[in-house]
Amino acid sequence: MEAVIQVKDVTKTFLGKDNTVEALKGISLDIHKGEIYGIIGMSGAGKSTLVRCLNFLERPTSGTVCIEGRDLSSLKEGELRRIRTEIAMIFQHFNLLMQRTVLDNICFPLEITGSSRKAARKRAGELLEIVGLSEKAKAYPAQLSGGQKQRVAIARALANNPKILLCDEATSALDPTTTKSILALLKEINEKYGITIVIITHEMAVVQEICTHVAIIDSGFLAETGTVEEVFSRPKSAAAKKLVFQGEGKQYQEMQGKRCIRIVFTSNSSFEPVIANMVIACKAPVNILLADTRDIGGVAHGQMILQLPEDQVTAEKMIRYLKERKLEVEELKGYVG
Repeated sequence: MEAVIQVKDVTKTFLGKDNTVEALKGISLDIHKGEIYGIIGMSGAGKSTLVRCLNFLERPTSGTVCIEGRDLSSLKEGELRRIRTEIAMIFQHFNLLMQRTVLDNICFPLEITGSSRKAARKRAGELLEIVGLSEKAKAYPAQLSGGQKQRVAIARALANNPKILLCDEATSALDPTTTKSILALLKEINEKYGITIVIITHEMAVVQEICTHVAIIDSGFLAETGTVEEVFSRPKSAAAKKLVFQGEGKQYQEMQGKRCIRIVFTSNSSFEPVIANMVIACKAPVNILLADTRDIGGVAHGQMILQLPEDQVTAEKMIRYLKERKLEVEELKGYVG
């Protein structure tokens, strides 16, 4: 299947008065129709620069970006403007027009593309229903919560029936409960309308919650790509391991174990006390160095890092016990939490 978005050997260099910053260094990736594609990295990794290159708000220094086979660098300004109507974008801080009502904010991109006032207001009303804000049509942005503002921003982004939706840290300013509701809305839009969604984030939890595929950006380089399940279960690069094991902003007490394993929960019932049962069955305790798990629909998702007993026979027995229960088990050499 041909990619909707093809990025090939993209670099971006910013020339300052006193220094030169290489924000992107030879990035190549393919994003296919209908995917929810996460681009993740620590702050300053280059992910926001990359997403702005996808619609040529930033022109790459070198390399190509193709949308449905069209090389954006070869397009004239008018053609580029037309293709941008197919690539909508939502931002961390909503970017709503404060002097306009909710309805008029959603009408704005339709006015720019020449829709009649009647057609624009009809379309805006339909979009407000999709995002669950029909009763707020006459309200102003200042009267809305953060989550409601982002829903308006999503409705506005959908106004011209885009094929691609770019989300640059779209949930970073929201509380966890509101974040979950916005991610659920994006997933529903993806499934219902087949829109390809690209999500820029520094939060692994966002990627796990909604994305099908992920690219990890580290210091301007592409560190790793794959399905979310692949990268979460078996991270290969140092950047991926850092994000999966700890994530940005998490701090764990430093400790070192002689024999440590990482177990990944992806399909086990959260009602089954796997670790407690293993301790009882093997008649030996373990030390939990890290635990990051959550319940989604009665299924445990997440990871734990355990320090096993020094006795090799007991440790092997525990590993077998976990693998028999379909858990991903990875041995960690010289783990420091």
